[in-house]
Amino acid sequence: MTFKLQHDILYNKKIRNERRYAKGCIAAAAYSCTNMSSKLQKLTTEMRNPRTLHIDRCETLKILQLMNQEDQTVPLAVAAQLDSIAQAVDAIVSRFKKGGRLYYVGSGTSGRLGVLDASECAPTFGVDAQQVQGILAGGMDAFQSAQEWLEDDEDAGAKVLDQYQVGSNDVLVGITASGRTPFVLGAVTEAGKRGILTIGISNSENSLLSQEVNIAITVPVGPEVVCGSTRLKAGTAQKLILNMLTTASMIRLGKVYENLMVDLKPTNYKLLERARSIIMEVTGVDRQTAADTLEVAGMNVSVAILMLKLNCGAENARYLLDEHNGVIAQALREATK
Repeated sequence: MTFKLQHDILYNKKIRNERRYAKGCIAAAAYSCTNMSSKLQKLTTEMRNPRTLHIDRCETLKILQLMNQEDQTVPLAVAAQLDSIAQAVDAIVSRFKKGGRLYYVGSGTSGRLGVLDASECAPTFGVDAQQVQGILAGGMDAFQSAQEWLEDDEDAGAKVLDQYQVGSNDVLVGITASGRTPFVLGAVTEAGKRGILTIGISNSENSLLSQEVNIAITVPVGPEVVCGSTRLKAGTAQKLILNMLTTASMIRLGKVYENLMVDLKPTNYKLLERARSIIMEVTGVDRQTAADTLEVAGMNVSVAILMLKLNCGAENARYLLDEHNGVIAQALREATK
């Protein structure tokens, strides 16, 4: 490719992005004309924090102390919603058992957190990469390059259900600090029309999102250290909740034995060493035996553990594991009756 051709391609892409930005600004302006600005001002996530009014005059250590003090309030706010989070986990597990998938939908920080949590599930718990997916307004281009105007497109949110083939056994989780992001509401509303289970994670009380979903998880964390910067406390609360939803669901599905991630995929040196260490921890064998058994087991940690615990071959261990839906504890109980 010549330099000129490469330059022209990049230039044209830049022009297209600028046009999309202009359209987004126009759409945002039209949206605000519906008295949305006054509604935004009432959100606690958009209010000024009286404890940090003079943070711009502080020395570095004092800035960090103020941020840390505010961060410490987040886990307590999440704790108040554990009943709702538990309800969400049980609903997710139920649909996973039917072959369903979990979709996170968000924009900006919220959407990026959804993509992050989803992408960690496959290597950590050995599930198919499609089982937990993050949908970000603007797609993956918006992950590194902010395209926040796209959050105002409600129709685009509704269309993601067809784009990702979201079905009746799936779960759709809308994530938005304000609880009013049009892209998220579009997806959630469309999912509701199709009878798909919806969960809403927001940081504003009595939000539009909480009224639209089947299960509302509302964690009001109060005004941010920097007014309106919801990547801070609101983002931290969302991250904690997403961790709970997937981790607790995977534990319920037997992806964890005791407190060990026995279904991890050993796809690099660190994970391979972790897999061997898990086998050693559970069975008491030395490293070489763990490594050899893991290889015979087809790099399946759970199979290797059953082979060693029950003194059986890989085929029998795999059959026993399949009979008990991959849950090692159940397989061991049945085999040692």
